[in-house]
Amino acid sequence: MKYDFTSIMDRHGKDAIAVDGLGKEGFGFTPDPPKEGFDVIPMWVADMNFPTVPTIPEAMMERAKHPAYGYFMPTEEYFQSIINWQKERHGVTDLTEDCIGYENGVLGGVMSAVNAFAAHGDKVLVHSPTYIGFTSSLSNGGFKIVHSSLKQDEDGIWRMDFEDMDAKIKENQIHVAVFCNPHNPTGRVWEKWELEKAMEVYKANDCIVISDEIWSDLLLNGHKHTPLQSVSEDAKNRTIALYAPSKTFNLAGLVGSYHIIYNSYLRNRVRAVGSKSHYNSMNVLSMHALIGAYKPEGQEWVDELCQVLSENVNYACDFIKTHFPGVKVSKPEGTYMLFLDCEDWCKTHKKTLDELEKAGWDVGVAWQDGRIFHGEYAIRMNLALPLSRVKEAFNRLEKYVFV
Repeated sequence: MKYDFTSIMDRHGKDAIAVDGLGKEGFGFTPDPPKEGFDVIPMWVADMNFPTVPTIPEAMMERAKHPAYGYFMPTEEYFQSIINWQKERHGVTDLTEDCIGYENGVLGGVMSAVNAFAAHGDKVLVHSPTYIGFTSSLSNGGFKIVHSSLKQDEDGIWRMDFEDMDAKIKENQIHVAVFCNPHNPTGRVWEKWELEKAMEVYKANDCIVISDEIWSDLLLNGHKHTPLQSVSEDAKNRTIALYAPSKTFNLAGLVGSYHIIYNSYLRNRVRAVGSKSHYNSMNVLSMHALIGAYKPEGQEWVDELCQVLSENVNYACDFIKTHFPGVKVSKPEGTYMLFLDCEDWCKTHKKTLDELEKAGWDVGVAWQDGRIFHGEYAIRMNLALPLSRVKEAFNRLEKYVFV
């Protein structure tokens, strides 16, 4: 490979929550630090332990050489970089600059959109398991969450329950839904027919759809992303889509996302809400980071990254199947997260999920409590590490935890 996905990057002392945040208050789901003799393998925070593509720091450093960082305007290159990326990666051919707008984060965009089309106290539909960011943002924002549970089919693949979605929307008079494409935490990359059926439900109930597509570049084992807005003309005009280079290139600390909204009415409403607090202002280095990311080198880097993540996921799922009886996992098709179901193991071994999690933390496997994602016996694991570290984590789990 051209790029480095094997070196172990030391993130200690570099402001990284993933390694320096262990045992600290403030997050509500922070793993404990390991016992003496074990180093930390960070598998909880959803960021990556790989150095990003070199064109990103190059772009930022080049801009930083100019010693003025005052008010600025997004450049034509910024918008064109997004248009080109969406065309090359996702086959989007009709995107124009007017449809693109900066967001100070995908969750900020979600909340601007929800506030534009729902009143505090209104109910909002989301799928369950549910990304904790949706749960906290919607709850803190004064909205009531209605969950439509995903179901696993006979092959263990997570599927939407379209009848349940329709019934919940009707019963609760819902007119705003938050969608996740690909889905976090299950890793489903929705097929086009699934998106079409979901949009039929939303259309029949006059629902605005806010689609979080931040994981759309991180696809495993040949799976392809279908933008929700691409499945029909109605979907194009009913959907507020949110993207970012942050998950793809590990830029969450820089802040900087964007929306794609084709319908001018939806776009004007969302932008009006986002502008009123003056929070939604782009960082000049974040802009140049996106430009650096969305270069041809960035495409090449992501292609290699997806190969690495696929190998990691395949290794982990095979290891679990072979060595951890009672632990279930549906192999993700996108993202770099595993969502383990440990119910059978816990009941067989008369252990609580808390005890299981603590046993992992004690030996440096800093995995994440999955109950906050609405999985009763779930643990979420980040596999965006060099394969050698993934193997070390699972060897420790076999030797010390799942025994």
